[in-house]
Amino acid sequence: MNESFLHYIWQFQYFDKNALTTTDGEAIIVYKQGHHNTDSGPDFSNAKIKIGTIEWAGHVEIHINASAWNEHRHQHDDAYNNVILHVVWQNDKPIFAKDGSRIPTLELKNRIAASLIHHYHQLINTSSVVPCKQSLPQVNDITRLSMSDRVLVERLQSKSQWIRDVYSSTGNDWEEATYQLLARNFGFKVNNDPFLLLAQRLPYKLILKQSSSIQVEALIFGMAGFLEAGMKDDYFNALQREFKQHQTKYRLEDKALNPAQWRFLRLRPANFPTIRLAQFSALLSKSRSLFSSIIEAASYADLVRLFTTSQSAYWQNHYRFGKKSNSTISALGDASIDSLIINSVAPLLTAYGIERDEPSYIDRAQEILQQIPAEANTITRIWDQLNWKVKTAFDSQALTELYTHYCKRRNCLNCSIGASILRPNAQ
Repeated sequence: MNESFLHYIWQFQYFDKNALTTTDGEAIIVYKQGHHNTDSGPDFSNAKIKIGTIEWAGHVEIHINASAWNEHRHQHDDAYNNVILHVVWQNDKPIFAKDGSRIPTLELKNRIAASLIHHYHQLINTSSVVPCKQSLPQVNDITRLSMSDRVLVERLQSKSQWIRDVYSSTGNDWEEATYQLLARNFGFKVNNDPFLLLAQRLPYKLILKQSSSIQVEALIFGMAGFLEAGMKDDYFNALQREFKQHQTKYRLEDKALNPAQWRFLRLRPANFPTIRLAQFSALLSKSRSLFSSIIEAASYADLVRLFTTSQSAYWQNHYRFGKKSNSTISALGDASIDSLIINSVAPLLTAYGIERDEPSYIDRAQEILQQIPAEANTITRIWDQLNWKVKTAFDSQALTELYTHYCKRRNCLNCSIGASILRPNAQ
């Protein structure tokens, strides 16, 4: 037996209520099962239950075995003083509150249909990567869409929390937080960590003090650790001279990254960190207020224009210092720009909306995702194979969250789709 399954059973009241009594024989009438609590404290809050002749308002705690009450030391925790009913699979031991009074207990062992238990075990023990693969075609569109909307919001909120933490740690500076967010995402997963570390060691306020693109590029490549070696070519030497002046001026000695922190292996030259650094430098030179530019962008097209920028001439025919390319290296492609908007802009708008308590920014984040083509990856292909059409980035982000945090973890009971499949009259 699984405690999460018992939570599901209690939440939807999927048990036999005929002649419902406590283990002491007192009649039980459930008027209100309470709200499922996912934080610390009792499992369900604000329940309303009649036990015997008395109506109680309080909390409900759920365990597989009644003895878990003592094992978890709830009898010593004031948060459990207002538990009015202990719901268990098996009543193996009477339990008592902190004041010594006995807590009414409901045993469910013989009140849940064997078919429901069997169906649940079939669902979570399947070898399919999506547990409900066989039943999914029978799930109605409303249930699918409502779950898709829900997990998309969960994903945006989860991503936005990192931004809100950075915003707080930088003294409530949205520009600095945006700069660090974009830096991390310019790493395109493979080099996220060194990109973020670079931004943390090179504050955005220093970038804004530069009057030319070559100064910005010198700071970026110098702090990235790529200007420490000897002579490569004239451009390298020019950047190195520029950086050394800034290094002394801004006291940046010993703060540069080690070049070994950057990953080149198995990357196409167009994706080398040197190229991404050049593209990031170009964006920083183009926009003097990253946060404002993003927040004030009225449409997806405006955002595309913001991120459409070419790296400096040198990096259009070099993929590393002193190493010329046989072909022209293009600017950020459409897919890369979309990735930046998906992973930077949408979470940033969500974070800003949450901090200001203005849902319109969160709505805008979702609207922008609906204008971007869906991402193509292993997870979206799984859903395509199940005939769940993934048309926009809204869909691909939602279904990535659904797969990662529900399907993969077999968290079917907290999924609207899984709950609808398990519903007794759906079997």
